[in-house]
Amino acid sequence: MVINLSEKHSLISNWVSELRNVDVQTDRMRFRRNLERIGEAIAYEISKILPFEEKEIQTPLGTAACKLLKDQPVLATILRAGLPLHQGLLNAFDKADNAFISAYRKHHKDGSFEISLDYISCPDMENRVVIISDPMLATGSSLVKTIHFLKEEGRPKEIHIVAAIACTVGIEYVKREEPSVTIWCGDIDDELTAKGYIVPGLGDAGDLAFGTKVQM
Repeated sequence: MVINLSEKHSLISNWVSELRNVDVQTDRMRFRRNLERIGEAIAYEISKILPFEEKEIQTPLGTAACKLLKDQPVLATILRAGLPLHQGLLNAFDKADNAFISAYRKHHKDGSFEISLDYISCPDMENRVVIISDPMLATGSSLVKTIHFLKEEGRPKEIHIVAAIACTVGIEYVKREEPSVTIWCGDIDDELTAKGYIVPGLGDAGDLAFGTKVQM
């Protein structure tokens, strides 16, 4: 299942438009904060389909029957670009367990690249709801490889992917390799360049959030 949150009117569309806007992108703090706000909003949407349970809560004047999240999810993110989006999810699921994965494009002289995963830190994944954040779902290769990596630590009950912008090519690849995954995104673009960048997209989310890097 794919949920494009820009199909309905909401503030997510405003935040995505600012992420794309070259005149706004120069403000790194604002760029990070918009990713964070998108994470918070999508966390709220995901929470609607998670299981809750009723509990009696003591108040100063009596007891109240409240609905509480039954189990905490695992929030996973791909370093470094995913950190602001991850923080937004964590602001909402503030008791969640967390996982961090180092996945990056290792470029070759001929212009091609491969996805390199060098590091993972995560809790037990067995029968857990896992929410993976990555601001740009481009080719989908890094996300599929990350899912395979995480599954080595246990078989999740559900996997959700959260992206600010996704590309149809990447969505199709993820759904082909991991058909049970649910994808939540702020918007969807149709074009992908030969170098794997989304068009019109927004550029390099990691560089815009944290500064330019040396290509590996």
